[in-house]
Amino acid sequence: QVQLVESGGGLVQAGGSLRLSCAASGRTISWYAMGWFRQGPGKERELVAAISGSGGNTRYSDSVKGRFTISRDNAKNTVSLQMNSLKLEDTAVYYCGARDATPVVSAYPSNYNYWGQGTEVTVSS
Repeated sequence: QVQLVESGGGLVQAGGSLRLSCAASGRTISWYAMGWFRQGPGKERELVAAISGSGGNTRYSDSVKGRFTISRDNAKNTVSLQMNSLKLEDTAVYYCGARDATPVVSAYPSNYNYWGQGTEVTVSS
């Protein structure tokens, strides 16, 4: 079992930055692909960014490319999401997910086995 705890969410003005962190416990996550997903009100959970087990492969949604950066520190069992140039439409609850037993990234929430409780990001005008 892997437990995930997100932190770093909050209220920020449009154009600002936030850094989300996901701390994993229970198992080392170096063999797990990790992803950041978000879910806005009335919307389905969608991929924001994902990173392979080694960190050598990343994937971003088109809406965040060039603004967000996903990274991981396997020695610390953490995954981070640096969010710059935030927009109103980035407002959502952000979730960290871990994909069991494979380092290969996936864009589909159903392929992730473990989830954190989420951290809320609100971007204001």
